[in-house]
Amino acid sequence: MAVPFRKTSKSVKNKRRSHMALKSSAIISCENCGAMIKPHRVCRDCGFYKGKEAVKTEN
Repeated sequence: MAVPFRKTSKSVKNKRRSHMALKSSAIISCENCGAMIKPHRVCRDCGFYKGKEAVKTEN
């Protein structure tokens, strides 16, 4: 079984793990009501998507 010849330094370890950082999720405001939503999704508050009513809501 292979064994590491030298200890992996902190800088080498952290460079390898640089892609593991958490990314912030994209949040935009609804064009119709101004609520915060994820892009390319129907607004939960008003039911609009791209300026058109996609889902009827009980408002």
